[in-house]
Amino acid sequence: MATYGIPLLVLAATGSAALTGLAFALEWIPRVAAFTVVGTVVDRHGTARVFRAACLARALAVLAAAGVLAALDAGSPAVTVTVMLLAASTGLLTEFSHVAAETIGGAASRSAGAQAHRVQSVLLGIDQSAVLAGPLVAGLLLEHGGPTAMLGTLAAFSLLAAALGSGERNTPPSATVAKGGLRTGWATLRSLPALAWLVGGLMVSNTAIAVLQAAMPVIVITELRYSSADAGLIWSAAAVASLLAITAVRRAIDRWGLWPVGAAAAVLAAGATLAVSQADAYHSYLLLIAVLMAGEGGLTVVLRTLRSHLIPADVFGSTLSLTILLLLLPFPVAGLLVAALPPSQLGHAVTAAALLQAAGLATAFIRLRTLPAPPTPVP
Repeated sequence: MATYGIPLLVLAATGSAALTGLAFALEWIPRVAAFTVVGTVVDRHGTARVFRAACLARALAVLAAAGVLAALDAGSPAVTVTVMLLAASTGLLTEFSHVAAETIGGAASRSAGAQAHRVQSVLLGIDQSAVLAGPLVAGLLLEHGGPTAMLGTLAAFSLLAAALGSGERNTPPSATVAKGGLRTGWATLRSLPALAWLVGGLMVSNTAIAVLQAAMPVIVITELRYSSADAGLIWSAAAVASLLAITAVRRAIDRWGLWPVGAAAAVLAAGATLAVSQADAYHSYLLLIAVLMAGEGGLTVVLRTLRSHLIPADVFGSTLSLTILLLLLPFPVAGLLVAALPPSQLGHAVTAAALLQAAGLATAFIRLRTLPAPPTPVP
């Protein structure tokens, strides 16, 4: 709801495509910055404690913004400042809770041994179920209930997450990660060429996805004249496709192995993005982005499985933080790009990003063909 709903809120509150792109950047810049410290914080203070604190803080920030927006006149400069600050604060706090949850997931995968991809596909299915509901719910609430309804619901989910997380046992701190931070993560990533190549390819692929996410509210609402609910529906439909792909990928990896399945998912994602760059109708965007995110779902299962196999437990937090940091770097850049370009030029930006994605994924998987996919996790 936060990732997709807040840019919609900015567009509804300001009516500006440039400010919508800027808000997308402001939502992601703190997320990227957080990864310089978030792995260390999680491993120093424990996963459950960090998760609860981040969820509670996000709920308070959202409730405060809802109260301010209810008291202000629509279109005032104070409204613009409020929604921009909301984008930045939710982006920052979300990454603390995200890394805490991913660290717990990594531990579960290591316990599963050679069946780690099955654990990761279930965890990713949980994530995608939220992505299925979140954008559509945010769009509908914003359209029919206004900012207060959307933000109130987002705050309620944050409080519920904190309450559910209160039953989780806090993990002990890791002295290695607490001392090393991202430097330890970088050294670990450099020592794992298979993981490094895959992260590099997905970093390039995420550039295309980031441009699409940042541009889609402007394309759908400003250019195609559809509603905010229709914009949210695109990403909810994409989540359905991703859920189906995750189930298929789990079985495909059992049969054909990690690299062949990853390469097929890369071809699907790159082909769909190239087709999206030529689309000019709402239903075309709806279908093609669903295909794109199905491919991305497969790639994400491969990445998460490889991370749980290769990264040693005592440096998992810092290395996880670094890999997520690299994968998120394109998102604030995409937001700034959308803010700088006129809406009529967004199609050219999508085309360039699609070509870059195809080249990056092809290079990564050609290189990965020479590297073995490990069958068992590193202790």
